Amino acid sequence: MSSPERTGSNKRWISLLFICLSLLVISLNNNILNVALPSIAKDLHASSSQLQWIIDAYILIFAALLLTMGSVGDRYGRKKILLTGLILFAVGSALAGLSTSTDQLIAMRGFIGVAGAMIMPATLSILTATFPDNRERSQAIALWAATFGLGVGIGPLVGGWLLVHFPWNSIFYANLPVIAAALAGSVIYTQESKDESAPPADLPGVVLSIVGLLLLLFGIISAGVVGWTNSPVLLSLAASAVFLAAFVLWETRTRNPMLPMYLFRNPSFTGANLALTLIMFSLFGASFFLSQYFQIVLGYSALQAGLAMLPLALIVMVTSALSAKVSQRIGIKLTVSGSLLVVSIGLSYLAIESTPYTVYSTLLLGMAAIGVGLGTATGPATDSVMGAVPVSKAGVGSAMNDTTRELGGALGVAVLGSILNTKFLAELDQLTVLNLLPPEVYQTIKSGIEGAHQFATYIPFPEVQTRFLNYVDQAFIDGMKNALLVGAAIMILAAIITHKYLPDRIIRPAEDGSIPEWDEP
Repeated sequence: MSSPERTGSNKRWISLLFICLSLLVISLNNNILNVALPSIAKDLHASSSQLQWIIDAYILIFAALLLTMGSVGDRYGRKKILLTGLILFAVGSALAGLSTSTDQLIAMRGFIGVAGAMIMPATLSILTATFPDNRERSQAIALWAATFGLGVGIGPLVGGWLLVHFPWNSIFYANLPVIAAALAGSVIYTQESKDESAPPADLPGVVLSIVGLLLLLFGIISAGVVGWTNSPVLLSLAASAVFLAAFVLWETRTRNPMLPMYLFRNPSFTGANLALTLIMFSLFGASFFLSQYFQIVLGYSALQAGLAMLPLALIVMVTSALSAKVSQRIGIKLTVSGSLLVVSIGLSYLAIESTPYTVYSTLLLGMAAIGVGLGTATGPATDSVMGAVPVSKAGVGSAMNDTTRELGGALGVAVLGSILNTKFLAELDQLTVLNLLPPEVYQTIKSGIEGAHQFATYIPFPEVQTRFLNYVDQAFIDGMKNALLVGAAIMILAAIITHKYLPDRIIRPAEDGSIPEWDEP
C-alpha cells in the first residue's frame, strides 16, 4: 500500500497531466488555424482583412482579459475558472465549426478568446498552488513550458493532416475530445485553491486594464498591416498609453489593487517578465515568416511545412523539460541569459543560410539552436515569475506572465513583419515595369509574397514568369534576413538585460509582498 504522502505526490503529478492538457488546447488553437486560412477563404469567401480578423479577434479578447480572469480566479477559485473556461471553449469551438459566414466565425473566435483567457492563467496558478516545494514546482513549470512549446510546433502538423482528410471546420471539432479529457481529469484530480482573504473587487482597475490592453493590442496588430504611421494606429497607441498610465496610477493608490505594484519591485518578477516578452517577440516574429518561407518560397505543402517545424517543437519540449535541472545547477541568470544568446546564434545562422534553394538539413541546424535556446530559457523564466509572487496572488502573477507573452508575440509579428515588408517593397519598387500595371493589380503584388505568386500565375510567358518569381522570392528573403538579424540583436539585448537584472536565485516574497532574503535553491 502506498503511503498517504506518496499517494498525495502521485495525485499532484497526475493533476499536472490534465493541467498541461488544458494548456495544450490553448497552445494548439491559433497554430492549427493558420494553415486552414486558405480553405476558409475559399469556402466562406473571406477577404484578406476578414482572414486577419479571424486570427486577431481571439488574440485581442484573450490578451485583454488575462489580467482580469487571473484576478477572478484568485477570488472565486482557480479550479472553477478553469472548468468554466474549458466548457466555454468547447461551446465556442463547436459553434465556430458550424459557422456559415465569416462574421459568425470572427464572433466565435472572440468568444473562444474569452474562454482561453480563463484557462491559461488558471493552469499556471493551479500548478503553483499544487506544488509548494520549490524544486517540484520548478520541474512542474518546466513541463508546463514544454507543453506550450509542443503545441506551437505540432499545431501546423495537426492542422495540415486534418485538412488533407477533412473540411476546414475539423480543426475546431478536433478541440472537443481534448477538452473533454482535460475537463474530466481536472474535475477528478485538480484541487481548488483561491485567495482566502481576497479584498473587494477592483472594478476601476478591471475596466482600465481591459480598455488599455485592447487599444494597445489593436494598435500593434494594425501596425503590422497598415504601418506604424497610420493615423488610427497612432491614435489607438496613444489612447492605450493614457488608459494604461491611468491603470498604473490607480493601482498604486487604491487599497485593493487587482495587480499589486509591489510585485514589480522584485527583480525576479520584472526581469523574468521582460525576458519572456523579448523571447516571444523573436519566436512569434520568426515563426510568422518562416512558415511563409517554407510554403511559398521553398514550395512545401501545409502538411510538409508542419513536418518541417516539428523538430523545432520536439527540441523545445525536451529542453524545456530538462531546463529546471540546468537552472538548479548553474542558476537562473546564466541559464536564461546564455539560452538567449543561443537563440540569437540560431536566428543569425538562418539569416545567413536562407536562400531560395537552401536544403532543409541546413535550415534544421539553425532551428535546432533556436529550439535549444527557447526551451532552456522559457521554463526558468516562468518559474522566476511565479516564484516571485505570493501564492494568494498566483492567478494575477500567471496572468501577467501570459500577458507579456501575448504582447511580445504581437509586437514580434508587427515589428519584424514590418521590417521584412519594408525591404520587400523597396525591392519591388525597383521593378519600374510594375508601374504599368493597373493599380489594383499592383496592390495585389505589393500585399506580400503570396499576392506576388498569385499574380505570376497570370504571366503567359514561362521564362518571364520564372524570372519574376525568382526576383520576388529573393526580395522576400532579403527582407526576412533583415528581420532575422533584428530578432537576433533583440535576443542579444535581452541576454544583456537578463544577466544584469535577473537574480541568480528566485527572490521569494512573503504573503504581504515584502521581500525577505533569498531562499536557498
